[in-house]
Amino acid sequence: MFLRVAIALQTVALFAAPITAGLLLTSPAGRTSHSVTAYGVFTVAVVHLVTAVLVWRPGGGSPRPILYAAVFLGLTLAQIALGIAHLTALHVPLGALMFGMSLLQLSRVPTRESAALPVR
Repeated sequence: MFLRVAIALQTVALFAAPITAGLLLTSPAGRTSHSVTAYGVFTVAVVHLVTAVLVWRPGGGSPRPILYAAVFLGLTLAQIALGIAHLTALHVPLGALMFGMSLLQLSRVPTRESAALPVR
């Protein structure tokens, strides 16, 4: 359940990023809003990685989500670097890819109810 919450927060933060990017283009306060969103995405990506490790090690779950969370954190760092360098030709598509990846991962994390169902 905690992993699902972390990925859901990550997805929401990634959804907010293009909204604040639009503000970046249209208002003076947009730069600050987009920067705050970037810090939020980074923070949630770190929380996601920590949650994946805790679900695996003490929780006895699969280590597979750790790889996804680590790759996602790496992509987040690349996204931040591309944004700082103003390389929008790479920054925008990578952001769209990350949002899609996050939605896909959110759909794959089992809910408590589906995890309790017997496999037939």
